[in-house]
Amino acid sequence: MYTGLVITSANGDVGIGESIKVLKNGGTALDAIVTGIRAVESNLSDHSVGRGGLPNLLGQVELDASVMDGQTLNAGAVAGLKNFEHPISIARKVMEELPHVMLVDRGAAKFAKEMGFHPRNLLTAAAKKKWVEGLDERGEGLKGMDKYLENLRKYSSNLPTARHLGTVNFIARDRKGNIASGVSTSGLGWKYPGRVGDSPIIGAGNFADNRYGSAACTGRGELSMRACTARSVVLYLQSGMTLMDAGQKAMEDLKDYQDSFGTYMNIVCMDKDGETAAFSFAESTTYNVQNEEMDRYEEIPRKKINI
Repeated sequence: MYTGLVITSANGDVGIGESIKVLKNGGTALDAIVTGIRAVESNLSDHSVGRGGLPNLLGQVELDASVMDGQTLNAGAVAGLKNFEHPISIARKVMEELPHVMLVDRGAAKFAKEMGFHPRNLLTAAAKKKWVEGLDERGEGLKGMDKYLENLRKYSSNLPTARHLGTVNFIARDRKGNIASGVSTSGLGWKYPGRVGDSPIIGAGNFADNRYGSAACTGRGELSMRACTARSVVLYLQSGMTLMDAGQKAMEDLKDYQDSFGTYMNIVCMDKDGETAAFSFAESTTYNVQNEEMDRYEEIPRKKINI
């Protein structure tokens, strides 16, 4: 009998306790990660996930999410979803109800309604204020709306990426030893409309396999999409590497994928035995770990990778 275990990115502190409750009650790893992520999606102070997330250049909140079941290797995802607070639950429904892995935009919204999810406005006053301030920083505020709409591509190519990244990762292992992972995000703030990052891409931002382990990413999604970073961690585990070596190697691989927009990446990962680790290119970043026997999660430094 395994002890239920959850690992999250730093902003997963809001939902990790809810995930542990699920596991203590005999719930599955999949139930645990969805429950925890839903709590983060509803956290209005988190402007990188769910309701209250930062919008794209047009002021529209577009959400991406994915789940993967390490027991069956099934997965579900949504991308560019507007007006639904819990993309993680809709991603799970895609996995369970359709012969597809991903739905996007209007198709995802249509499916969400069919599954009983109710639309709502996701752009909060606080997020809108940050959005306007971000435009004003470049002298492109609401008074310059027409001008910046004509120059969206140029504008989105010059955003200070590190300030506007954000995503939540959850990985859980239940009492049966099954692993599941989930990722949810509102993506890059002020992104070009329709931009999709790694979060809903299985193998890039999210991957889970009971036989070896799981990994999930945050940061510059275009890098992990090109390198299939989450899957790389698991493949390195499959090849016999330790968790620490597998995570470090997957991060070091990204040096060959750098571009002028910047190299920002973070990984959380867990092996099949419940060992956990996390990595970052940034200084002083952390992740959270909690098992059923702990009263509260432990915040642990990520290993900084120099490339």
